[in-house]
Amino acid sequence: MDIDFRTLPSPCYIVDERLLLRNLEILHSVQQRTGCSILLALKGFSMYSVFPLVGKYLKGVTASSLFEARLGKEELGKEVHIYAPAYVDQEFDQILENCDHIVFNSFDQWNRFKAKVKNNKTKKSCGIRVNPEYSEIETPIYDPCYKYSRLGVTLSNFRPEELDGIEGLHFHTMCEQNSDTLARTIQVVDQKFGEFIKRMKWLNLGGGHHITRPDYDIETLVRSITFFQDKYGVDIYLEPGEAVALNTGFLVAKVLDIVDNGMKIAILDTSAACHMPDVLEMPYRPNIIDAGMPGEHPYTYRFGGHTCLAGDIIGDYSFRQPIKPGDRLVFCDMAHYTMVKNNMFNGVNLPSIARFNEAEGIKIVRQFGYEDFKARLS
Repeated sequence: MDIDFRTLPSPCYIVDERLLLRNLEILHSVQQRTGCSILLALKGFSMYSVFPLVGKYLKGVTASSLFEARLGKEELGKEVHIYAPAYVDQEFDQILENCDHIVFNSFDQWNRFKAKVKNNKTKKSCGIRVNPEYSEIETPIYDPCYKYSRLGVTLSNFRPEELDGIEGLHFHTMCEQNSDTLARTIQVVDQKFGEFIKRMKWLNLGGGHHITRPDYDIETLVRSITFFQDKYGVDIYLEPGEAVALNTGFLVAKVLDIVDNGMKIAILDTSAACHMPDVLEMPYRPNIIDAGMPGEHPYTYRFGGHTCLAGDIIGDYSFRQPIKPGDRLVFCDMAHYTMVKNNMFNGVNLPSIARFNEAEGIKIVRQFGYEDFKARLS
């Protein structure tokens, strides 16, 4: 790496725009080959200081709330799509102002708001989210098709007689998966909902597509997209958030102390609970530059955050040399689902945010402090 992480404040997220550009070029190539539209899912990555770069390659954003929709419209200025399990009545007029596509989670939600949609001075394209009751996700918290899911309309609850005004269908059944999963999923979607897709203008294949992962099979993705295009003549949308920012960012942290309770435990100025919640929710163990698996190198440590949560543990790592207070650590793949999910539990400050490109070098975009903590409370 040619980024001097030692010059950054700690803790600090930093996104390497060269890596982001590589991902965007891959996604753009899929758009060029198929004519599909790829949207940035803001729920995964909302670092709007890089939106000028994103906007050169992607067709727009997809939002999960009014605030995300406003951010996408104001900072990217291209297509804005939205889906939420339910819309708040008093926010819906602003959703109409900010969004081009609106996807409803149920026919009752569609019926509740369709008069406002139809009476709006600007035409909006509306859709229904469907649940094909098929997924290959092993972690229930991330499975939209898990038993008793609240997300999407199942075939037994589908109301074709209420499709007037609906132009598209949306399904989202994947999480960090390759295109072979998509190929199997679309067969189920086609079998269950094909008779309704033929009445639509567009089909949204949702997110969870790990398109920019090194082993991702793009050819199968292309075939999956063209399958629906050829069979039904629909426009295809995809909305990955993670694939846009995958492997583009880092989290720089510092060792504060080392304690011994049967093993060496390093306490850091970053926190799994506050700064990388997916480490606990997935769960998973993020990679650290120059670190190995426990026991791989002579010196093994458990890394934990500086909150009072007993389970604020990042993982176990080994090193060739002993580590000590003041040492810097660089966690990998920390752009997606970090900044958008972090919090200030215990009053722990948020990491700074930085960018790197060859023209400007390191640029600190944002730093946080007490006023940010206080402003969230009352």
